[in-house]
Amino acid sequence: MAGDHSLINEGLKHAFAFLWIGGNIAYWLVTFFVYENEARYHYIRFLTGPAVSIAKACGACLNLNSMLILLPVCRNLISFLRGSVETNACCRRSVRRLLDKNLTFHKALAYLIVILSIAHCIAHFFNFQYLYDAQVYSDDGTLERFLSDLDDHDNDTWINPVRNSTIKLFGLGVIEQGLRRVAGWSGVVITVALLLMFTSATQFIRHSYFETFWFTHHLFIIYYGFLLVHGAEGVVRSQNNTEVHNPFYCESIGVNNFTFDERCTAHPTFVKGSPASYKWVAGPLFLYFIERLIRFVRSCQSVTITRVVKHPSRVFELRMKKKGFEMLAGQYIFLKCPRISHLQWHPFTLTSSPDEDFFSVHIRTAGDWTTSLSMAVGATSKDPIAAEDLPRVAVDGPFGTASIDIFKYQVGMCVAAGIGVTPFASILKSIWYKIREGDEELKLRKVYFFWVCPDTNAFEWFSELLENLETEMADQGRSDFLNYNIYLTRGWSSKQAKNIYLQEEENTDAITGLRQKTHYGRPVWDNIFKQIASDNPGVNAGVFFCGPSALSHVLHKNSNLHSSITREGCRFFYNKENF
Repeated sequence: MAGDHSLINEGLKHAFAFLWIGGNIAYWLVTFFVYENEARYHYIRFLTGPAVSIAKACGACLNLNSMLILLPVCRNLISFLRGSVETNACCRRSVRRLLDKNLTFHKALAYLIVILSIAHCIAHFFNFQYLYDAQVYSDDGTLERFLSDLDDHDNDTWINPVRNSTIKLFGLGVIEQGLRRVAGWSGVVITVALLLMFTSATQFIRHSYFETFWFTHHLFIIYYGFLLVHGAEGVVRSQNNTEVHNPFYCESIGVNNFTFDERCTAHPTFVKGSPASYKWVAGPLFLYFIERLIRFVRSCQSVTITRVVKHPSRVFELRMKKKGFEMLAGQYIFLKCPRISHLQWHPFTLTSSPDEDFFSVHIRTAGDWTTSLSMAVGATSKDPIAAEDLPRVAVDGPFGTASIDIFKYQVGMCVAAGIGVTPFASILKSIWYKIREGDEELKLRKVYFFWVCPDTNAFEWFSELLENLETEMADQGRSDFLNYNIYLTRGWSSKQAKNIYLQEEENTDAITGLRQKTHYGRPVWDNIFKQIASDNPGVNAGVFFCGPSALSHVLHKNSNLHSSITREGCRFFYNKENF
């Protein structure tokens, strides 16, 4: 029984999203009604209206989300929580799949923080406008005038932060009055830093002007630094003697009757609000400090480039060694070359197997940084560069991704688009070694591999690995273990088309040289999922993808559509590379 059973893939994600959004809404409402209903905030609410309650509720949620937003970018923390394939030390497979959405959650938090910040700023603008009007324009004998004229005696009697003496001395307007307070000018700095971080984090700027993105995103130091002092002055003050001066009753009788009613004879006194931001963000800031310390230590460790291998299609391979480096199939690293830039760290999937005595990455020259790196390591020159002349590189990682969980499924479906094939190089090599060594604990019994390429050149550097795997599987009597399909979507000339037609009856493919024939055009994923589900009843199939988001949506949708909720049916669990 197949159908759109999206809870198989989306259940935990929806539950987490509900918990996050619901938690924000609940916390906002609780804070709002505290400021709207409690007696200690009655007089500040009388001066400002509901704007103060809105501002404080938004501020409370800003603290909550400012705490959360650092956690998804702590790569070492995420890697620790994922655990290894062998131990699963910290969480189940379903939770590890949720951890792979860390950057998506980071972006969602950023959007919410921006929305809350805008609402917080607008509400406080109205607050200061009302407070300014109460101080400057209120008539004698009114409660607004009485509250605004409360003396600043030992810092415990005033409630209106817009002081009359300051206005007379400087003649400042409402904006200047707001900026005179720590909360005002620090709020401006926080907002500017946030907007710069947010606007420079677009995909275009990240890819085309990485250093701009890097510098502006590190304004988070300014953001958190001023967030910690933002509430230090406590300008939203609360009454601390409501037992001798009940604000609800005293307002109702009118300020002119205070002296005639013993319940209002004592003037209200106020205390400053206590800063709360540090309570929320101190822990995550400490964790992030540890994260950056680990990255710094790793960047100082020695990495040796043992070999530079040139491949067709503007792809080169770096083989490296580093003391104490241990990896799992499907993991990735961050690579930095100080000769090119001291700031830029770029993620690359490891293409070597844990069984090899080196670790490697395949890099396609597609931008300024990768082009500079290819020149620095001699990938573009005819003669190799001497080992002592190779540039120093730094490596951070390895870090876990979705792909390392393939060994936890009975059936693996690996889909790659173009250079997105790199994660599966390591996985296929690791499978190769496990089968060759007769690993009896290997749960995986069938692998479907699909590679969608835009042109014929993309086949060249990876076909050798597939050919070796094909031969090895046949020698082991496991020809049915790996089912691979290569799709060429475009890029063949009329001459190549003729050659393909003439060699159609040959045992090997005209383009790749493999026994498996290349398919021309795009895969019909609906039919492919139906066939795999039919051939593998009653199993959990892990779908692993690396490539563009458009194809990811198609695969994700088909994983939901063709999953079965019955014991006899096949269940597809979708996993996407995300780094």
